[in-house]
Amino acid sequence: MDSATFLRLLHEEIGLATELDKKHIIHFPSAQAYADCSRQLNQMKNQFVHLASVRDLAIIQAFSCVLPSASVLKQFPQVKEIEEDTRITVHQVASKRTTGRRSNISMGSQVIPWGVDQVGAPDVWSRSTGQRIRIGVIDTGIDYNHPDLRNSIARGVNLLNRNLLPFDDNGHGTHIAGTIAAASRHNGIIGVAPRAIIHPVKAFDYNGSAYVSDIIAAIDWCVHNELDIINMSFGMKTYNRSLEYAVLNAYYRGTIIIASTGNDGKRKTIDYPARFPQVVAVGATTRTQKIAPFSNRGKQIDVYAPGERIYSAWLHGKYNELSGTSMATAHVSGVVALMLAVKPTLRPQQIKNILRRSSISLSKRASSAGAQPGQINARRVLSALKN
Repeated sequence: MDSATFLRLLHEEIGLATELDKKHIIHFPSAQAYADCSRQLNQMKNQFVHLASVRDLAIIQAFSCVLPSASVLKQFPQVKEIEEDTRITVHQVASKRTTGRRSNISMGSQVIPWGVDQVGAPDVWSRSTGQRIRIGVIDTGIDYNHPDLRNSIARGVNLLNRNLLPFDDNGHGTHIAGTIAAASRHNGIIGVAPRAIIHPVKAFDYNGSAYVSDIIAAIDWCVHNELDIINMSFGMKTYNRSLEYAVLNAYYRGTIIIASTGNDGKRKTIDYPARFPQVVAVGATTRTQKIAPFSNRGKQIDVYAPGERIYSAWLHGKYNELSGTSMATAHVSGVVALMLAVKPTLRPQQIKNILRRSSISLSKRASSAGAQPGQINARRVLSALKN
């Protein structure tokens, strides 16, 4: 069966799907088979209406679309595997909306949130502010009009509707961006790396939900645009081969991926994609430098960071306190930006090793820092770059 015949069949299968049927990811048996179908898809999608709904996931050489549960496509040699395109959600515990500034440190008219201070970012700003480091925040978008973020935002993408800017309709993405790189010039907050550049990648809807294919397309966009860091403050419980392929592709191209580990309070397991060994896995701590009760924990975690009642930017120019390993991940992305601004040649595994070795122990029984995952510290991390 040639590519054109296969795509006509795919068109028919999509047409048979109902509202109850799920999205799936179609893998091809070879790079050549994928390339032939991808090229043919571009030629046929205007003629066959259902093919317009097929998403081409170039980074993993696969297609994503809705298929009937008993699809006949599984029987054909053009198909190596069909995997369910599962849902994935942002990692957030609770919110307490606020416009106050308690629990934060004032620096004139500017405010340094307590988490930014606790990771030691202000101690190293004389040496690094994350200048020119480009960070893809795969999330719910960003509030383009927030006064603390206006100077930190560069081109992004809305994967839910490519005709629109990645405006945030949830708040989570704006909050993450604020912790990483807010750069208030007057009355506002300062993030961990205030001169880093945020590229908002909207893959999540207003409910904080996305498909794995949305995340894969987001990783593809970040890699294609040669971003330095990808912040992934989200996760799911089940393994997904397609997501792993995308992570591996980004990793081998030198992109540093930082992900939250989940908010279930589990002691021996963490969520995907943080569970992939190529990812920097982040747990959350409290203001008293203890592991947060909601945070997943264990040896699979690479480093902890502040994640309880974190004060950051919110929609419509406001501020909000959120808790979760999402918030902790934003602190780590900021510190990694500080590192890369000093030493841009660092590779992902080097970053992970330095973060682990330079962390501050959270256990009184630990004989030395690094024996168990500890809390990130910018001063110690940058000192390690001299070695």
